[in-house]
Amino acid sequence: MKHDEDPNDIGHFLRAIGEVRRMEHDRADVRPTPPSARARKRREDERAVLRDLLSDPVNATDLQPGDELRFVRPGVSRRVFRSLKRGQYRVQEELDLHGLFASEARSSVAEFLTEARSSGRLCVRVVHGKGLRSRQQGPVLKGLLDHWLRQRDDVLAFCSAPPADGGTGAVYVLLRRPSQAGEGGKARLSR
Repeated sequence: MKHDEDPNDIGHFLRAIGEVRRMEHDRADVRPTPPSARARKRREDERAVLRDLLSDPVNATDLQPGDELRFVRPGVSRRVFRSLKRGQYRVQEELDLHGLFASEARSSVAEFLTEARSSGRLCVRVVHGKGLRSRQQGPVLKGLLDHWLRQRDDVLAFCSAPPADGGTGAVYVLLRRPSQAGEGGKARLSR
């Protein structure tokens, strides 16, 4: 500032603040910037949901090695289940649980079914074994698999496979189409 300028002069003030523009309103926007629209912990959340969905029962079941597994969700026709039981649907993917501990089997089944369904697979086979070497415990993985599959909404039906395909040591699993997430569960399959 020059010594001969008056600090109370309006010209001095206007030169000091520079160019100005008219404001549309006299309120300041003090809202914080909203976070980005992506989920931060999506993968961890999905894993936690799968763990919770496939929790183990205290006493899986009282199944014996020769017992058949069978489950049909309401809304699935008898004809569809009968065709599944007879092995008339093409098995599109298979998972073998032999040699796995229960915790390994649980995560393998969850990942397998999720991947199979997202790939458009509708009929898959899970080989759990007959449990002949499980001593007095009976077929451990067989009972757990029965429990795990019943907990999943994307499983429409399952049953023990015919003898040529593993018999009571394997199950056919019928999966809901990805677009049927909230529907009643009708299934149309190619044989």
